[in-house]
Amino acid sequence: MGEDSSAEPLATRLLAALVSAMELYSVELGTRHGLYEALRDLGPISSTELARACHVDQRYLREWLEQQATSGLIDVAAAGDTSTRRYALSQGQASVLVDPESPYAMAAAAAFLHGLGNAFDAVADDFVHGDGVSYAAFGPSVRHAIAALNRPSFARDLGTWVAAMPDIDVQERAQRTVIIDAGCGTGWSTLALAREFPMATVIGMDLDEESIADAETRLTQVAETDAALASRVRFVRADAGDPVALHAIAPDGAALITVFEALHDMNRPAAVLAALGTALADGGAILVGDEKVADEFTPNGDQLERLNYAFSVLHCLPATIAEGPGEANGTVLRPATVRRWATQAGLSRVTDLDIENDLWRFYRIDRG
Repeated sequence: MGEDSSAEPLATRLLAALVSAMELYSVELGTRHGLYEALRDLGPISSTELARACHVDQRYLREWLEQQATSGLIDVAAAGDTSTRRYALSQGQASVLVDPESPYAMAAAAAFLHGLGNAFDAVADDFVHGDGVSYAAFGPSVRHAIAALNRPSFARDLGTWVAAMPDIDVQERAQRTVIIDAGCGTGWSTLALAREFPMATVIGMDLDEESIADAETRLTQVAETDAALASRVRFVRADAGDPVALHAIAPDGAALITVFEALHDMNRPAAVLAALGTALADGGAILVGDEKVADEFTPNGDQLERLNYAFSVLHCLPATIAEGPGEANGTVLRPATVRRWATQAGLSRVTDLDIENDLWRFYRIDRG
């Protein structure tokens, strides 16, 4: 019997994936040691000069520079032998590898891969037990990567998201009131909301202790240059599904509650939506931004579907299972599931918002 015709393409695909994975790890090396920033700021530069500037071993660095140039991740600015060759970072490369708020910023993908690798043995072992792997077990690499990958959208696009809810937009700009950012992570979304709504008090809440610690550190840094904005922001470690905690945060209710890329990670999602519904002030609404996936499962999905399923298997599903009994949805959150959870929460008004985004869908959820 001859070889199946699908064997060679699959083998080729996996080899290419191996190359890409190793290149991501090499990107993480460059990020950790400040090599890309130095190439941007000091280039064109030789390996000897760059090693001296970044306080790294010259032999390691020479190999890394050649690998980066071979991979097309950086440029050779002047040809020569290993001692005279000079390297540089183009503007486009810098926008991907260095600028934290560029729409093309993607260096944090390397940190994400590293964090997934850290927890891989635990996830593989848990395939037998089904107890889950806690979010904290993935370490700071994943936490910081999630923040870095989402930061450009919060900085650049959040205004257009809330503009799709014009009644909330007007209300928030017109009076001092409260916004709750549920599942705020390390706080970039919370700070973006405070900038977008200059009359609002914005409270970020998250269950992860380290994320809240990072957010509070960031708020302290913001206060050094914008004390007025920082005075309107607060971070709280709390469960978004706890009505008592929500009432303590916003006793008069919140005019807007946001849940950005967090609903799919909650193992009691309907209960969380129900609690958030009780925390809304009259006329308020919940804005959910979550993964943009197909309406239903289909084999041989596109790259976005593959990306979200891979995240789900390696991170989101085990982290959600670890939260305890409940519904572990994973990363692939389909629109019908959002509607089911909202209905179970007693929130029957779910509106798909017409917002262009390559990665997320947006939903407005109102009380009955």
